[in-house]
Amino acid sequence: MPYVDPQTVLSPQGKVKDLKVVYDSNQANDSWSVATMCWDTNPNAVGLRWNGSPEESSKGNPQSHGHATWFIVPGDLATSVLDAVKKLEKKKEQDILRGYEEMAADTEGEKEAFDWIESNVGECL
Repeated sequence: MPYVDPQTVLSPQGKVKDLKVVYDSNQANDSWSVATMCWDTNPNAVGLRWNGSPEESSKGNPQSHGHATWFIVPGDLATSVLDAVKKLEKKKEQDILRGYEEMAADTEGEKEAFDWIESNVGECL
């Protein structure tokens, strides 16, 4: 199992409730995630985990008894981790917007795409 979807990491049973993945790097070889959850009696816990990679056969890290688990961030660091994740998300959004702006500015590529679509309209009928 090369990649463990962080949404499915609910071990140990009875400790993880109300899991909300707030960041998943979705990187092919180095996927990691941050989540908020109710952990045991802490309703505001923040967890981290490495989700695995295609080259590995593990279930990421941490894990216990063969089940994927979360590393619970110490309370003093939780806000800093969540703030860092917000900055990463903002950068990702800016990168996507920049990409759309570049595509919109590519009038030659837009014309080629339009011409290709128009040339295939009759084939769909």
